[in-house]
Amino acid sequence: MDALQFTQLVHSLKRLPAETEWVEFKQNNIDPNEIGEYISALSNSAALLRQPSGFLVWGIEDRTHKIVGTTFKPKLAKAQKQDLENWLNNNAHPRIDFRFHEGNFEGESVVVLEIPAAQHTPVRFTDSEFIRVNSAKRRLKDFPEKERALWALFREYRFEREIARADVTSDDVLKLVDYPAYFDLTDKPLPPNRSAILDSLAQERMIVKNAHGSYDITNFGAILFAKSLRNFDRLSRKALRVVIYKGKNKVETIREISGDKGYAVGYENAISVINSLLPANEQIGKAFRQEARMYPEIAIRELVANALIHQDFSISGTGPMVEIYSDRIEIVNPGKPLIDVLRFIDHPPRSRNEDVASFMRQINICEERGSGIDKVIHAVELFQLPPPDFKVSGNNTLSILYADKPLSAMSREERIRACYQHTVLQYVSNERMTNTSLRERFNIAAPNYPMASKIINETIKAGLIKLYDAMVSNKQRSYVPVWT
Repeated sequence: MDALQFTQLVHSLKRLPAETEWVEFKQNNIDPNEIGEYISALSNSAALLRQPSGFLVWGIEDRTHKIVGTTFKPKLAKAQKQDLENWLNNNAHPRIDFRFHEGNFEGESVVVLEIPAAQHTPVRFTDSEFIRVNSAKRRLKDFPEKERALWALFREYRFEREIARADVTSDDVLKLVDYPAYFDLTDKPLPPNRSAILDSLAQERMIVKNAHGSYDITNFGAILFAKSLRNFDRLSRKALRVVIYKGKNKVETIREISGDKGYAVGYENAISVINSLLPANEQIGKAFRQEARMYPEIAIRELVANALIHQDFSISGTGPMVEIYSDRIEIVNPGKPLIDVLRFIDHPPRSRNEDVASFMRQINICEERGSGIDKVIHAVELFQLPPPDFKVSGNNTLSILYADKPLSAMSREERIRACYQHTVLQYVSNERMTNTSLRERFNIAAPNYPMASKIINETIKAGLIKLYDAMVSNKQRSYVPVWT
């Protein structure tokens, strides 16, 4: 937050009514436990009052809102021999991305602790949850009606509707949001004047006019069309990162590139950057040599789009990432998937971020009818690559594409996974997997059909596929996923 933003924030907080349940003013009270309890209370109260953040302010008198200054220096403060900020972080559950801002206002030192509103569960400090009741801090359990209201609010929470940056002027909206890209991507004519542009952005819920007569930019508007995500503090870590390593592990990093633009406006450039970093194989045609990428572009496009769209934005301090190794690409996004990874190919996607998903479909960045994973599998089979892997690692979802290697070098697990994925792909194409189709997938010669039969039997034993009709002859046998 720069000096101008700090001044604007303090000015807007200073002019609020004396009793505001999502803002508390102090002078020099720096008791760590008290600060921690206020983090819980103001976060929960901000959620209940549908404010994007709560604020604890030092240097402003509570009753009169007079600027009196403070001696509090959060960066120097300690709690139980730890830095105050780390200690507060370790004792707040779930961890939230609160931030201290320091600056001068009217010649006096002022400190603002910005606390994001609780999202999926009430924020607790040590062993208790707190709430503000009028101007007092109270334990949430003592006010069951507020606790019920808070949980009801969590059930309807939508990331896209929350505020990424509050109280900005119309000039700032047009500086921060790439509105020409919005009209270009949606094939709409650029309106003739500022008012019409702002109206269009408001209709799309990218901005909201607030009670002060200025504008709030929503998470939806910022995450898709920010000219720079660095201008939105809580979304800056959600920019796509691309890291390329020298070998098969993270020991030596060759290069790291961090995106900065909103997802809709920056997507095509991100895909170009990723493709430029991928290894290529030289192919010799009838008349000339040409380079072919080791990985199919459609697979990269679909998996990156899925990582952006389906991530869990409530997980702070991390964002989507593409990691390129010598033998694979790992595409990582925060959040566990909402459907079983084994059903990624056939199951219609479920997203935490339906507004983002819907818009990305509208501008043809992701699939309308499905997850796009069937396109990934189809492309991988055409390139004769090992099967991709989809897995959950901690609170992250990983999609892994592997570099080319022959069937003889594939592990038993890879052969089984490939057979299962091929069976599901056949099923969603209204066909059934056979020994012949699997041989085509692995490029196995017809005389070596027992090799395909062995892989099929291994996949049946793994409980992933089953015989479609046991009454037919061996040559006519076909297979379907076990869940059909």
